[in-house]
Amino acid sequence: MKQRKLVCALGLGLSMLAVSNLAAAQGPDPNRVWVKFKQSAERENVRKALQAGGGAIHFQFDKLNAFVATLPPQAQQALRNNPNIASIEPDLPRYPSAQSVPYGIDKVQARDVWDANRDGTIDAGAATGAGIKVCVIDSGINSAHEDFAGIAMTGYPTGWNNDTCGHGTHVAGTIAAANNATGVVGVSPGKVSLHIIKVFGTNGYSGEGQCSWTYSSTLVDAANRCATAGAKIISMSLGGSGSSTTERNAFQSLADQGILNIAAAGNDGNATLSYPASYPSVVSVAAVDANNAKADFSQYNSEVELSAPGVGVHSTFPLVDDPLKVGNSSFAMNPIDGSKQATASAGWVNGGLCTASSSTWRNKVVLCQRGTNSFLEKVQAVQKGRGVGVVIYNNVDGALHATLGVTATGAANHSTIPAVGIAKADGEAIIAGLSGQSATVDTVPQASNTAYVDMDGTSMATPHVSGVAAVAWSAKPTATAQQVRDALAVTAIDLDAPGRDDNTGWGLVQTQAAIAELQAQ
Repeated sequence: MKQRKLVCALGLGLSMLAVSNLAAAQGPDPNRVWVKFKQSAERENVRKALQAGGGAIHFQFDKLNAFVATLPPQAQQALRNNPNIASIEPDLPRYPSAQSVPYGIDKVQARDVWDANRDGTIDAGAATGAGIKVCVIDSGINSAHEDFAGIAMTGYPTGWNNDTCGHGTHVAGTIAAANNATGVVGVSPGKVSLHIIKVFGTNGYSGEGQCSWTYSSTLVDAANRCATAGAKIISMSLGGSGSSTTERNAFQSLADQGILNIAAAGNDGNATLSYPASYPSVVSVAAVDANNAKADFSQYNSEVELSAPGVGVHSTFPLVDDPLKVGNSSFAMNPIDGSKQATASAGWVNGGLCTASSSTWRNKVVLCQRGTNSFLEKVQAVQKGRGVGVVIYNNVDGALHATLGVTATGAANHSTIPAVGIAKADGEAIIAGLSGQSATVDTVPQASNTAYVDMDGTSMATPHVSGVAAVAWSAKPTATAQQVRDALAVTAIDLDAPGRDDNTGWGLVQTQAAIAELQAQ
């Protein structure tokens, strides 16, 4: 998932702040699997077989006749021949794809419903999302943020109300930021209730503690907890490749219970399917820009159902970054995604394009120009030259938002030194006038209750649709989840090929039109 801050890819290949370098390098465990047994009467026999095979059991889903366990490969092979076991399949990773009014709020007709006069106040009797609970499965939320004041919130597990990654807080702001005198406003202006399930980040779910990935089983357990909490809508700005029969069944079961599942289509910019978005029981959301054009990163496929704004989306954020300091001057900077969170202060040297390391970089902050080789290669060259920090400046106008990318197995790359990106003009100014000065590079984020950032991604489009669904449903609380889903589809603005298309689905979701459709039924 592309972002203007903390460039991530939720398989989205998201790599975010506060990741444990060791765990992230290891990545998801390939030996963690779903084990489905044929009959509930065989549950204990299967449990004993798992334990005898050296398995560590993580979850037991009685309604799905399934365990989730980490099993040695040889034990998996042996258990496939067990007559009590119906299937063994991988537990696939799921990654984490202002008061100004963000452009997306009007794009989806939110204020046409609850602030038709554009006077900043909620119209009397308007549908606002009140009475609807939206469950956000993500990296938690900074519940103390100024734009969540007064919003009813619950969550799971311990630490759900603290967001060390930022992604979850940004998503929640698009859904529900309050209509107050500061920051941004959400599609439902502080009126929905939120249930937050934290599956990414430090102090995270089941001890996984990752900003960049979780398991499909964790996602299923989280979704089940959403249902138990009384949520009508589950919003998932996450996903990953590979489908799971058991995961598919779990989301179908939730849909059968009357829950509307909504998830990000993915940010690989190709036609591959991302899950859970591509299951039939889940609304798959693509991203468009301010001109209603499909975002270049948005995945396109036969399962895309709706689209919403996902480029340059301004919303709440729980963290702020200190500027790059050179001498007495300060420059706006963005931590490179995958950078070590640390502070380094030293004299700086000009490394040019940083295509090869130099002994002159030892114990220095190295300034590199973007171009020729990758961000990862530049950072690795500085590390090899024993530099203590790296600053990469853009080669085109504007700020630099960069990532170190992922390995062939999908694990995030990480640096051993702090690495940041700055604008072209700032890099040139440092070279021209600040030689001989000390530089301080600080990539340790500071908590903030007043921060806002722009982000790109289908992760940003998804909460628009979740918020629209909540507002529309609040206008007719007796409607079913399927009726709400159908109303969103039939009233969407057709953007691409006539009818449903792979790029934008049925089109740009519309709040007011969906309400009219529901009320006409």
